[in-house]
Amino acid sequence: MKEGDAKARVKEILKIQSKDYLDAKTELAYGNPLELLVATILSAQSTDKTVNVVTKSLFAKYRSAADYANADLKELEQDIRSTGFYHNKAKNIQNAAKVLVEKYGSMVPKTMEELLTLPGVGRKTANIVLGSGYGVTEGIAVDTHVTRVSFRLGLTKETDPVKIEKDLMAIVPKEDWMRFSYMLVLLGRRVCIARKPKCVICSLNRICPTAFKV
Repeated sequence: MKEGDAKARVKEILKIQSKDYLDAKTELAYGNPLELLVATILSAQSTDKTVNVVTKSLFAKYRSAADYANADLKELEQDIRSTGFYHNKAKNIQNAAKVLVEKYGSMVPKTMEELLTLPGVGRKTANIVLGSGYGVTEGIAVDTHVTRVSFRLGLTKETDPVKIEKDLMAIVPKEDWMRFSYMLVLLGRRVCIARKPKCVICSLNRICPTAFKV
């Protein structure tokens, strides 16, 4: 698809999806950038619903970067066990917290470059923390839903999240980057599901090149 055609399709998607997902935002529960960082790390290969159940008690127990940095790792693992992959997640959270304490004065940094120095933090996590935690737009958060839906909508042919993000950034207006991401996430969760998309009820079926074909 030519860039001009892709931009036109994105404009139409935004127009239609704004009606369906007017309040599109992260569904993770958090009270500050540190909590959002931890919740986003926990959300990998898990659902926001599960993460929100876990973080309700987790955030009451660990209130600062130092709390995570000084935690007993085995205990932290058990605290987050139900989110899956808890060994790696606990290690990443603790190591990231140590970097926050040692390098950033226990504060979550506000730039993509700095966030990417934290263990367990890739561009998706960094984009979510920047966009939802600080209102800073650096890119488009690409998770499994954005990957699947953007491909089905014909907005990218890539499978690598970084390349998908690059494609989307070229055709989505910068002021809509985060909103567009969250819209595709909600669409992917509720309608354009992985195994059998609900094309018959999708408001985008008129302009989607793969509607009723998946």
